[in-house]
Amino acid sequence: MSSYDEGEKVRREVLGDAHVDRAAAATTGFTADFQDLITRYAWGEIWTRPGLDRRTRSCITLTALVARGHLEELALHVRAALRNGLTADEIKEVLLQTAVYCGVPAANSAFAVAQRVLAEDGDV
Repeated sequence: MSSYDEGEKVRREVLGDAHVDRAAAATTGFTADFQDLITRYAWGEIWTRPGLDRRTRSCITLTALVARGHLEELALHVRAALRNGLTADEIKEVLLQTAVYCGVPAANSAFAVAQRVLAEDGDV
């Protein structure tokens, strides 16, 4: 299986078909190369590596998104973390950890995003 095909499979498993279908539908000639890059590289090369399980990768991803203030992506990856087996309580613990290492304001914003996502999904 090519890295693109493997990436597409993992991307759908982690982010869900609805998100991947929306991203594909929104792809233009301008964004097609970027969609190809993230499917092959992020999903087909990094998320498929054997060194970490998906739960751990989700914890790392949540932390990185909080640290960088990428709140729209954070919402997407809170849902992905649930698909990867994290509980709402485990997501809360990851966000508490980010308060110490990423800053209280960043964690405060992240908690607001996660609370909204978890409430929408019926997990809190």
